[in-house]
Amino acid sequence: MGSPPPQIALAGRWRRLFAGILDAIIISLVSAPFSSGWKVVWDSSRGVWERVPVQHVLIVTIIGYLYYWLLEAFWNGQTLGKKLFGMRVSREDGGRAGVGQIALREFVRVVLGWLCCIGELVNYGWILFDPRKQALHDKAAKTLVIDA
Repeated sequence: MGSPPPQIALAGRWRRLFAGILDAIIISLVSAPFSSGWKVVWDSSRGVWERVPVQHVLIVTIIGYLYYWLLEAFWNGQTLGKKLFGMRVSREDGGRAGVGQIALREFVRVVLGWLCCIGELVNYGWILFDPRKQALHDKAAKTLVIDA
């Protein structure tokens, strides 16, 4: 695989980190009204009904998947964070990544994220050691994050 063609400037690791943090904040804000609620359950030890908080992780996952997939597939390979930090997702040759390619990229990201955080740490940690600054989800979909 090696390095990308010389005309392609890879996005910096720190910019990717800060763009990812901004995107996570946006997803959290958008999904907050849908992601938590209360459930009433019977506490047999005390003989009372209690309200307990419930997290709807699947809903947050779907919103996050759609956020990344729709924006990166249909908005020049950019999420709001990537746009602000001047980068985009592309094919390995620098061309525009396809809708299916972005869908695969995000599917792998979600699956790795569901592996009890270990998968997510390995996925994003891979960027630190990869010469092309690719996370595992980039490698699976054959994409790069480049300067916009």
